[in-house]
Amino acid sequence: MREVESAVATALEQAQKLGSSAAECAISRSRGINVGTRLGEVETVEFNQDGALGITLYVGQQKGSASTTDLSSKAIRAAVEKAFDIARYTSPDPFAGLAPAELMATDIPDLDLCHPADQSADYALEQALACENHALQLDPRIVNSDGAGYSSHVGYRVYGNSHGFLAGYLQSRHSLSCSLIAKSGDAMQRDYSYTVARHKDDLWTPQQVAEDAAQSTLARLDSRKISTASVPVLFRADVANSLFGHFVGAISGGNLYRKSSFLLDHLGKQVLPDWLTITEQPHLRGALGSSPFDHEGLATTEKNIVTNGVLETYLMTSYAARKMQMQPTGHAGGIHTWNVSHGDQTLADLCRTMGTGLLVTELMGQGVNLVNGDYSRGAAGFWVENGEIQYPVEEITIAGNLKDMLKRIVAIGNDVDFRHGVRTGSVLLENLKIAGN
Repeated sequence: MREVESAVATALEQAQKLGSSAAECAISRSRGINVGTRLGEVETVEFNQDGALGITLYVGQQKGSASTTDLSSKAIRAAVEKAFDIARYTSPDPFAGLAPAELMATDIPDLDLCHPADQSADYALEQALACENHALQLDPRIVNSDGAGYSSHVGYRVYGNSHGFLAGYLQSRHSLSCSLIAKSGDAMQRDYSYTVARHKDDLWTPQQVAEDAAQSTLARLDSRKISTASVPVLFRADVANSLFGHFVGAISGGNLYRKSSFLLDHLGKQVLPDWLTITEQPHLRGALGSSPFDHEGLATTEKNIVTNGVLETYLMTSYAARKMQMQPTGHAGGIHTWNVSHGDQTLADLCRTMGTGLLVTELMGQGVNLVNGDYSRGAAGFWVENGEIQYPVEEITIAGNLKDMLKRIVAIGNDVDFRHGVRTGSVLLENLKIAGN
């Protein structure tokens, strides 16, 4: 990685020689393999090696950016010159510039993010074929497959700027997935399962993925439609993270300074139930969302996003912070492992708490308006009565308003899904409108 850091330093030095008042440069590179199988046959084998150097420089408040995949001195110099030319012709932006020097990361901890694995086609195909073949033998009602896939990637990110910051880190990511089709009578259903981790030894086995995919697919057979009603809704953990994903968007600086968020002017106000706390832990060793610094070189730190339901911070890049006369929070590039507080109830316990209502296991569509919080998405899942799952349901639409939905969370289960940047268990909400027949 020293050669890469040298390339970044070269670009920054060239920018200074041209007369820029400030500059920043980043290189991200990744190499790996993706394979796909279907019905025991190899469908795809793709080796990837991609990445680029991106340079942004400032002439006063004028900004120019350029990139190159060629890291030779000549190509880097050409990219810097192009960025400088662009900056000379752009309009000044009073909010443009680097993040504050005093907030740059000074300690770059080793977060155990990189664990290279066998990236041979033989190994990758062995994993995908073992998973799919096992799944197809589990039940005669599984009649087809949408395929299995295995991927393994390792790469790095190096960032530097004219404040004197220059650092990088290595990272890896491996995953295995399987999608199946089951049939009952003339009706068919599809579902899938997957596993993802930094270290391949932390992945589920191919058999575990296959069995989870088969169980999920078979459970959806003989789905029914239900009547329109207003009932409690339980979002299973693997879809519940989407609720907090919308929350992330609503408290992100870009939406806030554009006044396109339903949580505008809610800092320090109650946005979730008073028993709920969300903590960001960017330095969890080996976690998928961990990072020693953000995309602007700012130190990432553990912090409470929400404490006892009260919003403690917005998520600010340096640009958004200047727009809103606030401090940047180290969220350029996204969030860094959120942990949502939860109780000790299992998914079955939450069904009993709900009594009668809808358990959602799949969401479809993009019917979310972050400006006013209106929420309307297609869904599938299971109808619950007397605390017990009765039958699968489909062709449902859930409607509500996110501002109200977030405040009306009744409970969160202990079945935390660790495959996402937002770690949450299943989420039970008070009555929502569901449109069926």
